[in-house]
Amino acid sequence: MKKSMNQLLLRYARIGQPLIAALALAACSGVPVLPGFTPYRMEIQQGNYVNQDMVSKLKPGMTREQVRFVLGTPLVADVFHADRWDYVFMREPEGGGRLEHRRLSVFFQDGKLARVQGDVVPQKSADNSAIAPLIRQ
Repeated sequence: MKKSMNQLLLRYARIGQPLIAALALAACSGVPVLPGFTPYRMEIQQGNYVNQDMVSKLKPGMTREQVRFVLGTPLVADVFHADRWDYVFMREPEGGGRLEHRRLSVFFQDGKLARVQGDVVPQKSADNSAIAPLIRQ
């Protein structure tokens, strides 16, 4: 009786191992999407968030410290291009909406703000006419 019980357990173990492996692989293939019920996806932000209001505060001739105060520390400060700061921003909204990319480059000449180039530029108005010579796209 004992021998037949061991053979029976061994037989179930041989059948069970591939079954468990198949179930584990099926679980890795993805979560089934049910209508109205999806897994939570959080918003992901990377880089420096720079908006038009921030860029509108830039004035020609500002020092590096003043620009850093307005825009924050640049994400990329290249050793080979010391007079250029790059602000890069990426945002993926919750639920997997449209990916948003922004890029802004700030150029200095003799330690003073010379021009701004990129996706985020100030809106043209009477208030920020002083920054108009800075903008290049």
